[in-house]
Amino acid sequence: MTEPTPAAGPAKDPVDAITDQWFAVRPDLETTPMAVFGRIFRISKAMGDAMERAYARYGIARGEFDVVATLRRSGTPYTLSPRELSATLMLTTGGMTGRLDKLEKAGLLCRNPDPDDRRGLRVTITDRGLALIDEAVAAGLAVQRDALTGLDEEEVAALTVLLRKVLAGVP
Repeated sequence: MTEPTPAAGPAKDPVDAITDQWFAVRPDLETTPMAVFGRIFRISKAMGDAMERAYARYGIARGEFDVVATLRRSGTPYTLSPRELSATLMLTTGGMTGRLDKLEKAGLLCRNPDPDDRRGLRVTITDRGLALIDEAVAAGLAVQRDALTGLDEEEVAALTVLLRKVLAGVP
């Protein structure tokens, strides 16, 4: 049987159509997990696209935002090694190099020799990058806040707790 439709929510959505089809051909399946993760995947895709549009106004894509935002979040002096950035963002060094090249060319960060390691580099956000990321993060948060307008504060808090539990259970 498919999951029950919440009383306070929309009557049906596209995920319901999928689980209803499975119920029609395989009524023995419990499709609640499919319904939950189908919605999570669709939300993730839609929000990813919305975030891309928000960041595009600043001339950056989500991946580039992530690099500059990581430097910003690191605190003063907003400097990390490429290896630290790669580890934080779960990127290969090749993927990181491409992003750093583009961001350096745009004047949002600079790479300098590491004073403590002759072979190493330090990546630092520029003043231009700092101004841009502060605006871009606010724009992204506005998009995310708008997506939650259908929920009250208690529902957002409950959703946060529930999603944290789901994430903790993911292998």
